[in-house]
Amino acid sequence: MTEHYLTIRQMCDAYDVTPRTLRFYEAKELISPVRQGTRRLYTRKERARLKLILRGKRFGFSLEDIRQLLDLYDTSGQNLAQIQRAHELAKERLGDMIRQRDELDIAIDDLRQQMEWGAEMIDTLTSKSTAAE
Repeated sequence: MTEHYLTIRQMCDAYDVTPRTLRFYEAKELISPVRQGTRRLYTRKERARLKLILRGKRFGFSLEDIRQLLDLYDTSGQNLAQIQRAHELAKERLGDMIRQRDELDIAIDDLRQQMEWGAEMIDTLTSKSTAAE
C-alpha cells in the first residue's frame, strides 16, 4: 500500500498555512517532510504533527512545549506520558487564559467608565458652548 503524500501547496491549502510557516516548522525540526530533490512531501505522520502544532499554537503553547509533546509520542500507541504532559500543560495554560480574561474584563470595564465620563464631558461642554452662543 502506497502512502499518500501532500505537496507543500496542498498542505498550505489543507491547513491554511503559508509555505514559510511549513519551512519554519521544518527548520525547528517539528516536522520532517520527505524530500525528493527540492520537493517536500508530507506524510500522514507529518500532517498529524502539523495539526498538533497548530492546535498547540492556538492554545498559546510555546514551540518548546509543543516540541516536548511531539517528542513524547510513542509509536506503539501507548501515549500515556504524552497525554499526561499535555494535560499538565493544558491545565497551566487554562489558568493563564482565565487570569488574562479576568484582567481584560477589568480593563474593559475601566475603559467603558472612562468613555461614559468622556461622553458626559462632551455633552456638558457642548451644551455650555451652545448656551453661550
